[in-house]
Amino acid sequence: MGQLNHSYVKERISAADEGTPEALYDLGLLYSIGQGVEQNNVEAHKYFNLASIRGMKSAQIDRAEVAEYMTAAEIAMAQKMAREWLSTH
Repeated sequence: MGQLNHSYVKERISAADEGTPEALYDLGLLYSIGQGVEQNNVEAHKYFNLASIRGMKSAQIDRAEVAEYMTAAEIAMAQKMAREWLSTH
């Protein structure tokens, strides 16, 4: 796990829960590289997908890059998680 202020991660999660595109994107970045959180491509893909839906063009590129390292089942899980997130936020 990377060295990052835990309060920063909590703040990004809180802002993401409010649907802030930049926070969703930041969480995608954090999960993709394991900075402040455990590295997790499924979570990264989910957050990049959500940020993309909210209009962040750069999230589309990063989502595609993360997907290169994922199985079809992992991508399907990330998409399912994104749909569930959207239904509750």
